[in-house]
Amino acid sequence: MQEHILDTFLFHLKVERGMAENSIAAYEADLRDFILFNPKDATKYEAEDITEYLLTLQETGLESSSLARKRIALKQFFDFLMENDYDIEIDFELVPRISVKAGLPDVLSVEEMKTLLDSIKTDSPLGHRNKLMIELLYATGLRVSELVGLSLHDLFFDQQMILVRGKGSKQRYVPYINVLDPLFESYINIHRPALLRHKQSELLFLNKNGGGLSRMGVWKVLQKQCLDSKLDRQISPHTIRHSFATHLLEAGVNLRIVQNLLGHSSINTTQIYTHIDMRRLIETHKTYHPRA
Repeated sequence: MQEHILDTFLFHLKVERGMAENSIAAYEADLRDFILFNPKDATKYEAEDITEYLLTLQETGLESSSLARKRIALKQFFDFLMENDYDIEIDFELVPRISVKAGLPDVLSVEEMKTLLDSIKTDSPLGHRNKLMIELLYATGLRVSELVGLSLHDLFFDQQMILVRGKGSKQRYVPYINVLDPLFESYINIHRPALLRHKQSELLFLNKNGGGLSRMGVWKVLQKQCLDSKLDRQISPHTIRHSFATHLLEAGVNLRIVQNLLGHSSINTTQIYTHIDMRRLIETHKTYHPRA
């Protein structure tokens, strides 16, 4: 990106909008982070570039408040460019809004999750892939980068286990549930070869051209399924991951077990779910204590 375009925007914030120096510095830092993530000419960016950036940051565990701030900085920057007749047009309605809430990140209820999963049609290779993919996300709590990185060699059907390659080259084994067995069998033996089209790939999930599915591709699939299922929600792969953890804890699973399944190296990261675990503890205490 041309440095003078960024300087012009920062000058606009200072002189025309009278923004404080520390706020301008925060805007500059957010914009430079985005530019480093995906360096290109300022007029070449699209809504998809911004969505990919925000999804990547979300996957690293960045707080919703920080994500929302970065989205605002990017929107104001690109709005400024469009208002000043730069040859660019970005529809920010295509960039997911960030819900800023205290405590637990956004999750689907069990009924909403069932509605989403039951709405997926499997009458095509892509539909069958989508069904397996979203069922697998919910069954295992995988990060989207872990999902798209799965290879055929990571599947151990006899044990119903998956070898997951997580952050920092860490590996863990995650179990999956019986309902996935027929989906795996049909996808790998029938639908995946149809997508592969005589190409060579060890990746489990393929796009319509036989290449590896991207994180953005998974996000787009989820958005379409939300519309098809008539769920009035904006969700991401991370929503499914949080729903997985929340539903297990609500069912009584120990927080340490959820930590291992999610691949958190520290229990501190899993502490965002503590209020669920605490609520269950209180309910159990009231139910079983002789004096309750």
